[in-house]
Amino acid sequence: MADAKVIPFDEDRPRRRARRVRSVAASDAGAGGAPGAGAGSAAAAAEPRAAAPAAAVAAAPEPAAPSGWERRLAGGLAFLRRRVTGDYEVDDFGYDKELTDQVLMSVLRPVYDKYFRVEVKGIENIPKEGGALIVANHSGTLPLDGLMLQVAVHDHHPAQRHLRLLAADLVFMLPVVNELARKAGHTLACAEDAQRLLEAGELVGVMPEGFKGIGKPFEDRYKLQRFGRGGFVSTALRAGTPIVPCSIVGAEEIYPMIGNAKTLARLLGIPYFPITPTFPWLGPLGAVPLPTKWTIQFGEPIATDGYPPEAAEDPMLMFNLTDQVREQIQHTLYKLLVQRRSVFF
Repeated sequence: MADAKVIPFDEDRPRRRARRVRSVAASDAGAGGAPGAGAGSAAAAAEPRAAAPAAAVAAAPEPAAPSGWERRLAGGLAFLRRRVTGDYEVDDFGYDKELTDQVLMSVLRPVYDKYFRVEVKGIENIPKEGGALIVANHSGTLPLDGLMLQVAVHDHHPAQRHLRLLAADLVFMLPVVNELARKAGHTLACAEDAQRLLEAGELVGVMPEGFKGIGKPFEDRYKLQRFGRGGFVSTALRAGTPIVPCSIVGAEEIYPMIGNAKTLARLLGIPYFPITPTFPWLGPLGAVPLPTKWTIQFGEPIATDGYPPEAAEDPMLMFNLTDQVREQIQHTLYKLLVQRRSVFF
């Protein structure tokens, strides 16, 4: 048997390809065109096919931008990740700015906007930067006025400043309230902490009436109680920061306090145990505040930087400035009450 001849697979492929090209050229020539014209027609026919993918890419829609809820979801997940990993900051007083802005303010804002419908006046009297002491009246049985004041300063001031409230000892003795108050920027109502914050350029809020104001009976509404010994004036003088009087109307009626169970209050270790038309008769439902209409007005600041350093030790000066702040707040309260159409509207 003769040896088999091995024929490569690709041996006759160029010949078939050449015949195919010659047949195409011949058909073009038979149609009356030159051989070169056939090649040009083939190239022209290939151009649309080559351009089609590019056109398809150009016509493809761009990826849609994330919707509002998707951005909020991504922001919320990033926030939770930072909380879990501890990748957030607090200052020396425990103030957590991120938690306050993203959680606490978001919880309080619907109550502020929709429930109490707070109207703010005189926000321009709060400095755009630097320390200042905001002094306000205190009322309402529960200290909701302080929280609404904090939202008013943050949401209405052009610089969205944060108010650092001075709170009573009782606030920092309650298990859950203690942590929330620290996170929200509140600190103990003492001269040392207040002065540190003022010298650091913070806005500090104080309500000198204390429990005497917040726990007074309904018949004494909008009558300012004693302002203590004027310690807030001494603090402002030492720090050289202005004092901004603030008057709050609407908080007095959220829990009309018609009685005080003093014996029960002593047993519970609290300053007073309020009795209102709805509490404790309706149980937890009686703790829901009435939806009154609020007005918060900031008065013209009282400068303290023109006094000498020893002025903070002058009892007569402190008395006069304390009385000036108190009278300005009381006068504004009466003026707002005259202008008010209704408790609820």
